[in-house]
Amino acid sequence: MKMHLKVMNAAVALALGTVAIAIAMPKAFGIGLMAYAECLTRDRAGCVNDGGPVDFAALKEATEKALATLGSELKEAAAKALAEGTKGVTMSESTKTKVDEMLVKQSALLAKHGEIEAELQAVQQKLLKRGPAGAMREKTPGELTIESAEYLAYVKAGNYRQAFNLPIHAAVVNITSDAASAGDAVFPQQLPGVLGVPNRRMTVRDLITPGSTDSSSVIYVKETGFQNLAAPVSETMAKPKSDITFEQVSSVVKKIATYVKASTEILADAKMLKSYIDFRLRYMLTYAAEEAQLLKGSGVGNNLHGIYTQASAYVAPIVITAPTRIDVLRLAILQSELAEFPATGIVLHPADWAAIELTKDSTGNYIFANPQSLAQPTLWGRPVVGTPAMTVDTFLVGAFKLAAQIFDRLQSNISVATENEDDFIKNLVVILIEERLALAVYRPEGFVKGDLTP
Repeated sequence: MKMHLKVMNAAVALALGTVAIAIAMPKAFGIGLMAYAECLTRDRAGCVNDGGPVDFAALKEATEKALATLGSELKEAAAKALAEGTKGVTMSESTKTKVDEMLVKQSALLAKHGEIEAELQAVQQKLLKRGPAGAMREKTPGELTIESAEYLAYVKAGNYRQAFNLPIHAAVVNITSDAASAGDAVFPQQLPGVLGVPNRRMTVRDLITPGSTDSSSVIYVKETGFQNLAAPVSETMAKPKSDITFEQVSSVVKKIATYVKASTEILADAKMLKSYIDFRLRYMLTYAAEEAQLLKGSGVGNNLHGIYTQASAYVAPIVITAPTRIDVLRLAILQSELAEFPATGIVLHPADWAAIELTKDSTGNYIFANPQSLAQPTLWGRPVVGTPAMTVDTFLVGAFKLAAQIFDRLQSNISVATENEDDFIKNLVVILIEERLALAVYRPEGFVKGDLTP
């Protein structure tokens, strides 16, 4: 029974061995896989050995035929041993010896199989070094040296006092920016952040008294005129009657908004882009709409009723000879003061303010400007705001703190959403900014507008 089991195990092992054995490279062919791969790396036209050019396909075919013949013999021996075992015939010594020899041979072939696997992997690594269109990359002199048999023997001998010379025939190539040369060592310079466009300085809102509201409109009572007849009176006489007229005014809260679209990929890949877009949107909201609306809104439709639109026309309170730009602004301040609302600010176009600062006397000295000063621009003790929202050669002077007020219903707010049109399936994000505000001009007479040039 034990012999029977042994025969069965031998038969199974032989059958499995025929399946597991891979292609071997017999030494009789004169070249091994590693030598063939090394030949490939050196000779692009073809590899040669002592017998002439090597046909790798023929080597493979011959080896497979040899393995097929060996497999048939192993199967036949296994079948014979199995048949004798099933009949209860004791395995003969000759059959046992033959089976043992085949098992030993199988073990040796399996070991060889492991070596061949390692060699094949090495060949694949070498063949992967081929360049475009199957061309092999030329080895450097250093690679040729350390892989040469002479160098390996020199290292093994360990006699480093003796000089080592190895003639290297390597192709001479120029160092270029190509990826195969030194190109991979050159990296583009990436500057951080985004180069934005210049921002306009926003200061008109800062001149006006701030406020807030929770409603959709602001209703206030505005004094539209009065007649002051106050005077001394004698006993028993009728007192003089003064007249004051009022008007109820409603300032409706208006919405100002804009948006941009961006892909979810760019927002995820460029972390700083989201904050940059938020900043630019806030600037666009203030630059494109709010400042222009606060100054020159028409009050029609969804427009604010701007201060410049409601301001009183300039009429010189007093007459002076040959007035200059500076004189006109001082007279406008006087006009505002006579309306019982002293001016607290001046708004000009930047070009007009530059012309005033460059005013010189007969000796070429600046009249009042100091080119080295970093102080806030002022004229006649009032802060000057330069903004392109104003038209060239026009001005606005007034009591911004007393005669007007901004009511914010919703301060500039950023919203992000994908539920818009087909943005969700396109991986787009809508970044929206909006604000709601109302502007109340309590006393239009407190503001004076006109042409700057006399």
